[in-house]
Amino acid sequence: MKRILIATALILAAGTAQAAEASCKAAAAEKKLAGAALNSFMTKCQKDAVAKCDLQAADKKLAGAAKTSFTKKCTTDAVGT
Repeated sequence: MKRILIATALILAAGTAQAAEASCKAAAAEKKLAGAALNSFMTKCQKDAVAKCDLQAADKKLAGAAKTSFTKKCTTDAVGT
């Protein structure tokens, strides 16, 4: 039962995150940020993306090279570079 609840939560979180969040670059462009405001926004957005991706890797029980690879791809996708 616990596994089903966790799997459902992960599926809902992934679907909601992908639908609701644009990449950092897209969000910055939408907000028409430039200069110091853009740098500050991108730095915070990237840190938030790394934290979110680390949590997702932990939820998937990834370790070592698999965790590093997953986190790198996840962060790149979130930032939009």
